[in-house]
This record gives sequence, C-alpha cells and structure tokens, in this order.
Amino acid sequence: MNNHLSLDTPSPWVLRFAAAIGTGEVLDLACGGGRHARLLATLGHQVLAVDRDAAALERAAGDNIRTLQADLEAAGHGQSWPASLFEADRYAGIVVTNYLHRPLFPVIFSSLAAGGVLIYETFARGNEHFGKPSNPDFLLAPGELLDVVRDHAGQGLRVIAFEDGYVEQPKPAIVQRICVAKEGRLADPAQIRRI
Repeated sequence: MNNHLSLDTPSPWVLRFAAAIGTGEVLDLACGGGRHARLLATLGHQVLAVDRDAAALERAAGDNIRTLQADLEAAGHGQSWPASLFEADRYAGIVVTNYLHRPLFPVIFSSLAAGGVLIYETFARGNEHFGKPSNPDFLLAPGELLDVVRDHAGQGLRVIAFEDGYVEQPKPAIVQRICVAKEGRLADPAQIRRI
C-alpha cells in the first residue's frame, strides 16, 4: 500500500468498531488529514476534528466536520486546552490513532458520555525496529493501554477489545489498540464489524 493511500484509508481497527458509537458528537483527536473524521461523518456523526496542523485541518474539513486547531501538548507548559474541548460526558465517541500524549488519558475518559466508545490505536515498544516513532516516550509499554484503562476503572470503563503486536499494513509496525466503552447504553453489538 502506498503512503498516500494509507493517509486516506481508515484504520481497520477504527472501521471495525466505528459502528459501535451511538448517537452524538464524536471527537477525532490528533486527526491529521481527517481520514477518520470523514468516516465518522459518513456514519451520520457530527465530528470535532482536532489537530495542531492547520494544513491538515484544511484537508479534514467537510460536511458534518468542525475543525479546531489546538496544541494538545501545550497543557502543562503554561497553556491549557480549550475549555470546551474536554467537557465531562460530552462525546459519544473518541477516536485517536498514531498519537500518544499520556496526560490526555484522564480527560479523554472523563469526556466520554455514558455509553460512549473510545477507539485508540498507536505505536508500541518494538516499533523502533521498523522506523518512526522510535523515541520510547512515544511508544507504549507492553500492555500499557490495558493498564491505563484499569487505572481509571472507577469511571465505568469496559474493554471491548485489545490487541498488542505486529501489523503489516499500512506499513510494518508494532501497535497497541483498544476499544473501550463507558458504562451506559452501547450500540447494537451486531453492528460491530467482524474481522
């Protein structure tokens, strides 16, 4: 698969679980060019696509997609996230791919509405053998996504699926991916794409 296509093609992990997201606003965090924002919009969601790159946000914009330029790593460096971005119980779904900033986990979980679904996929240790990212600060430790969810179990989080290992597409990499639901009504499980 060529790089250009991989930038436009939704992740198979996101495709598998996107239908589990119920009615409501969805956050595509660190959205890049908007491949998942577009997918979610075609499923009928109002999408907030957030990234720090203005050019990427121009590509992400479209029907049912509102964009917001924000530096998600600015908090803790004298700045804060936009006040409305991480309101408690706001989103029916949150999608994060190819991005890791650990201080965001508590606000991500808090921002999920009852019945909300988090779909998260990013790089893990071992990826340094396949290219970037290779900095250990941007690679998940073995089982780290599961550990983070367990650490926030008091927020009513339930793991729907988890994987940790090697993928060949869109390029060889070591990834972790998780789908989590917050207590409440989950979309019809029959809508979850089977692999």
